[in-house]
Amino acid sequence: MEIKTAEFVISNTNHRMCPAPEIAEYAFIGRSNVGKSSLINALSNNKKLAKTSAKPGKTKLINHFLINKSWYLVDLPGYGFAKQSKAKRAEFHEMISNYLLSRTNLMCLFVLIDSRHSPQSIDQEFMQWLAENKIPFVIIFTKIDKLTKNMITKNIEEYKLEMLKQWSKLPEIFITSSKEKKGLSEIITYIKKLTLKY
Repeated sequence: MEIKTAEFVISNTNHRMCPAPEIAEYAFIGRSNVGKSSLINALSNNKKLAKTSAKPGKTKLINHFLINKSWYLVDLPGYGFAKQSKAKRAEFHEMISNYLLSRTNLMCLFVLIDSRHSPQSIDQEFMQWLAENKIPFVIIFTKIDKLTKNMITKNIEEYKLEMLKQWSKLPEIFITSSKEKKGLSEIITYIKKLTLKY
């Protein structure tokens, strides 16, 4: 499957204002500055689809995009941005939680992890919450262009081993570079496979 069209639909802070759940939907989330907007733009072949910024915390709304007029791609706010107030972090948590728990057409949540970092408790706790609430998700490791091949293998294996201390089975894993467009076709193929089941 090739992404030929990507159209902005709506931005909001309330899951009740999201488009009617009539077609398959795929959401992307990760800690602030994980490279989410860059990945979305690379996937959609549109450098201006999702707003990118050197400053973390740029995405503050639930953003829906219609892809190939057949499924939704959703850009969710990043989590764990330390410079936000406690009240603002709680507000984002509620917004994201309500969205994830209510979208009946959500086929998969793509959780982005920076491949350069060791496992962070905030990511582990979030994925545990997803599992407890039966929200289907996969992991996307980002920014592999910033590592050597040996470091990529070492970091990801260490990440898997750490997760297996608590998980009996790991979710599907994708390894990507938005800059070098690595791993993107695998994500698109995965989305196509799931969309056929909707």
